[in-house]
Amino acid sequence: MSKIDPNKLLISSDFYSVQGEGISSGVPSYFVRLGICNLTCGMSRQFANQLMKEQSLEDGEIFEGDLHKEGKATWTCDSTSQWLWRGEDKEFQYLIDRWKEEGIYDDILNGNIHIIWTGGEPTIKGHQQAICNFFKYWSTKESSLSDVYNEIETNGTIVIDPDLFWTLHQVNCSPKLSNSGLDAKQRINEAAIKRVMQHKNYQFKFVISNEEDILELFRDFVVPFSIPLKNVVCMPGLDDVANFEERTQFVLEMAKKYKFRGLTRLHIAAWNKTLNV
Repeated sequence: MSKIDPNKLLISSDFYSVQGEGISSGVPSYFVRLGICNLTCGMSRQFANQLMKEQSLEDGEIFEGDLHKEGKATWTCDSTSQWLWRGEDKEFQYLIDRWKEEGIYDDILNGNIHIIWTGGEPTIKGHQQAICNFFKYWSTKESSLSDVYNEIETNGTIVIDPDLFWTLHQVNCSPKLSNSGLDAKQRINEAAIKRVMQHKNYQFKFVISNEEDILELFRDFVVPFSIPLKNVVCMPGLDDVANFEERTQFVLEMAKKYKFRGLTRLHIAAWNKTLNV
């Protein structure tokens, strides 16, 4: 794993959009996608390393990993082409300047637009330090950042350190199920899951394709960690608009049966021009 400079932000992409997943769906948000991930969903590490060596994927390209093709996974990470090797060290001032250029700086300051730290995996230690250092830098430019709203999107395999944890307003944890093709030892970190649950505002978001996935998330997460169902969000496993309606209906029916919160995936609807996101 490449070394991360804690005095810069290793950004693979950043953009203003609307949150399309989880309990903040529909909220105007500025996404900061940080490079590198500790997991390779749908792929073996060897396969991912070869992709990184070749660097042949187009930015945003969707593909099938080797575990996915072999039937050992039902999906492949759809942001691989952005975090696997793309990423450039940016000075902290870069984000502030971007927000001002887009005319959204004041809305970010007052919390009307959320900041979402995503990846890759933004809780990799170097990223955690860099985010904290960014806020220290930003605080020298503003008298108060008290209304800024920060969300982080994590796979829940790395413990979030106190310096970052207590500055977050929302923790969006997306634990991976066996449908990722990864084994339990890679996917489940007890200390990291328990840390998420210490936050006053957290959610566990699962991508489900069938009822077996639901039984698994109860067996491996909800029951052993005593996760309240009000903090569980399930969304359909889909990457195509063709079965958007059917998959969304499936999730909503399962939500009624198992009492978790069921949501669709707004960014999929946007691809179908249902939403102007």
